[in-house]
Order: sequence, then structure tokens, then C-alpha cells
Amino acid sequence: MHPAPSVIIFTVLSGLGFGYLTWLGLGFPAVTGWTAFFCFAIAFATAVGGLVSASFHLGNPQRALKAFTQWKTSWLSREAWISVLALIVMGLYGFCAVFLDMLVAPLGLLGAVLSIATVFSTAMIYAQLKTVPRWNHWLTPAHMVSVSLAGGAVLALQWRAALILLVIAGALQALHWILGDRRFAERGHSAETATGLGSIGSVRMFEPPHTGTNYLLKEMVHKVGRKHAQKLRVIGFIALILVPLVVVLAAPANPFTAAVATLSYLVGAFASRWLFFAEAEHVVGLYYDGGAKAS
Repeated sequence: MHPAPSVIIFTVLSGLGFGYLTWLGLGFPAVTGWTAFFCFAIAFATAVGGLVSASFHLGNPQRALKAFTQWKTSWLSREAWISVLALIVMGLYGFCAVFLDMLVAPLGLLGAVLSIATVFSTAMIYAQLKTVPRWNHWLTPAHMVSVSLAGGAVLALQWRAALILLVIAGALQALHWILGDRRFAERGHSAETATGLGSIGSVRMFEPPHTGTNYLLKEMVHKVGRKHAQKLRVIGFIALILVPLVVVLAAPANPFTAAVATLSYLVGAFASRWLFFAEAEHVVGLYYDGGAKAS
């Protein structure tokens, strides 16, 4: 699929922001006053910044409010509701921490649950799509949630938790790549199944369905060269997992080391998330003889 920058920014920043809010809600670290103000400012800036960036991918951004109307059937709508509730609850929790010097544990726990539920809902938007086999399995939410919590733990200076979560996130990322590479073939999708003409023999494209481009080709059909993908996987894994791990293992937990680890984490997360979209094969590409050429 086409790796739209707005969606990549959305999933990376909101994941990090809500991951950090999860730890703050659980009381890690248990901060109040001005320290809490800066912690919550960072968390809300990343979480809200990510959510806002998602609106730029809408054909009609002014209709974004309509996303709230389909919560019974749409994970996108559920994500919208849960994210707003998470921000409201964590806003109240942060207000008490900053201005009243008190941590309301039940409020923080509720906010933490809603925060991580937001990340899970985001992941389910992609995991539910049967038309994209690479995403359509349990590893997608597990991977996104683990990356979110790992990044949040780094920002929250929770070194022991960050160590464990980075290892888990790394394992899930590698597994997502390995299993994802064969998901399309395992589903048995082909030109024959796409057209329903397999019963009469093999199917090949005589000519494209149309002479110009369209929305499907722009959004759903994209191929990335294997060598290019492998390089980005290495860069993404090193920056997202290995560098933060080295920092966590070798350096004390303080704002400076957290900033270094987080910057590396973001570089790796953007590379990994770009591949998440670029390598995803949508079955609609079968109608276009496999879609775009590999770059």
C-alpha cells in the first residue's frame, strides 16, 4: 500500500504519546508539580500531534467528526472515541498532578487502560483487513502495542520495563516481517481467485482496466524493491530496538539518556512503519497485473 506520510506520523507519534501516557497513568514516574507539567506536555504533544496528522489523510478533513458515528462496526470510530476519552481522563489526572500535587490513582489507572486501548484500536484498523494478508493476524496489534509501551517506558525512565519491552518488541517486529512475507501466498490469492475465472484455466492480464491512474492505484497498490526493503529493515531494527537497548543497558536513567534513546527509537519507528505500509499487498493489485513495478 502507499505509505502516506500523514498516516506514518499518526501511528508513530500517537503510539509513543499514548504509550507514555499509559506509564504516567500508572504512576511511573510518580511526578507532580512542574515536573509533571513537562511530562504531560510531552505526552499530550506527541499523542495529539499524531491524531491531528491523521486528519490530513482524509479526503474531506472537515468531515472528520463523522468518524465518531460508526462505533458499533468501525475500529476507526472506536479509536476516535477511546482516544478522546483517554485524553480527557489523563487531562484530569494531569491537572490534579500539576496543580493539586496529588495523584488520583483510580483516575490514572482508567486513563492508562484507555491509552493502551487507543493503540490497540489503531492496530485493529489494519489487523481487521482481510484484503491485506500481511496485516490480518494477531501479530499486528501485538507488535504495535509492544512498540508503544516500549517507547513510553523509555520516556518514563523505566529502564527495567524498557529493557523487557524492547526485547519483546524486537522479537515481534522480526516475527511480523518473517511471517508477513509469506502471508499473501498462504492465503492463495491470485488473478484466478480475484476474477473468479480460475475454473476455466489460468488468467493473465491482457491490458490494464483503464489508461490512467485512479484512487486504487494511488492508495492500495505500491511495491518496494526487496534490496531497498532489507536495508530499511536493518536500519529500522537497529534504531528502533538495538540502540535504545544499548542505552538502557549501558547508561543511567536520566532525561538526557532518555532523549537519546527516544530519538533513535523515532528514527527506527518511522523506518519500520514506512515498511509496514509499503510492503503491504492489497488484493486489488491483482486486477492490475500485480500493480506497480518494484523500485
